[in-house]
Amino acid sequence: MKVQTINKQIREHSIENIKNKRDRKKDKKPLQAYAASWANKDRLYDCVGYTIFIVLPTSGCEWATKSGGCTMCSYIADSPLCEIEDNELIEIFDNEWNKQLEKTDISSHENVAVKLFVSGSFLNTNEVDEKVQEHIFNEFNKYDNIKEVIVESKPEYIDEDSLKRLGSIIPNKIFEIGIGVETLNEDTRLNKINKGITNKSFEKSVNIINNIKEYDIRAKAYLLVKPILLPEKKAVQESIDSAKYAKEVGVKRLAYCPATVHAGTLMDYLWKRGSYNPPWIWSTIEIIKQVRKNVDIPMIMDTAGFGTRRGPFNCKKCNSKLKELIIESNLKQEFTKELEEFTCECKSKWEADLEFEDVLNTTTNPKT
Repeated sequence: MKVQTINKQIREHSIENIKNKRDRKKDKKPLQAYAASWANKDRLYDCVGYTIFIVLPTSGCEWATKSGGCTMCSYIADSPLCEIEDNELIEIFDNEWNKQLEKTDISSHENVAVKLFVSGSFLNTNEVDEKVQEHIFNEFNKYDNIKEVIVESKPEYIDEDSLKRLGSIIPNKIFEIGIGVETLNEDTRLNKINKGITNKSFEKSVNIINNIKEYDIRAKAYLLVKPILLPEKKAVQESIDSAKYAKEVGVKRLAYCPATVHAGTLMDYLWKRGSYNPPWIWSTIEIIKQVRKNVDIPMIMDTAGFGTRRGPFNCKKCNSKLKELIIESNLKQEFTKELEEFTCECKSKWEADLEFEDVLNTTTNPKT
């Protein structure tokens, strides 16, 4: 049975369970409860600044509802799975935005970025109507010290007219569109991740972005570290090669997402049966080292889930410290001396796993 078929079955079953659980509850969860926002120190293109993160609930990723979606993604499970009126979504955004404004005086920060996430693609007007998009961007344009506005979208929703329409609202800011290309390898992307993006569609969308000269619109590539059915060593090399490919295509920034196992996904199904493990933290460090050395555009290694049972993991002795060092590397945009020299007794096991995975013929290397 193909990965796509199994993935769709698992997704449909997961969505059905979510809906049934929600229907059984007497007090329905309000739409606002699906939203979230926070802020912290983060790396911007040219400096360390202050970044506001906002997650908005939308009707759900169309790719997930139609095809089962990506084998590692749980965004659909975190959406309300219902239609949301434009005015409702605007109200939800305003509440989250004002919440962040109340927490800090934005004017006290010289360089601010805003990262906006939805259940699928921000540029998909079936999820986020033009009216809502423009309301949000008009709010951001009120602040001169907001230097970057970052959204996510699949390639099919990226077109010149939409980009120019939104770029004209924030003409003096960097407007970045993150594209989850995940890997340069089409077989991995289509048959292991079920992304539904070809190299051709990715390259076309980046060209559309880069051909707009009136505004500072940039493409970012999201790259997944260790999809299902991919051995650790091959996953590391594919992640490194993917950075080189994305740079050649024309993206201006890279964001690595080491796999974390989320409920209701094919990745979770395999993990529970001992057929998948998230990557070693050592693997993410090797990727950072090689990419910083060979690819001269900004890159971030996400540390969400590091050291947890379902996330990237080395051993209890070094998980927390390495997470700190990777965050420092993100902020400084360099492979720091401390990260280079750090070692732990578990590193030899990681090296052995990489060396002998072909002999063992396995995509799973137990760490305990």
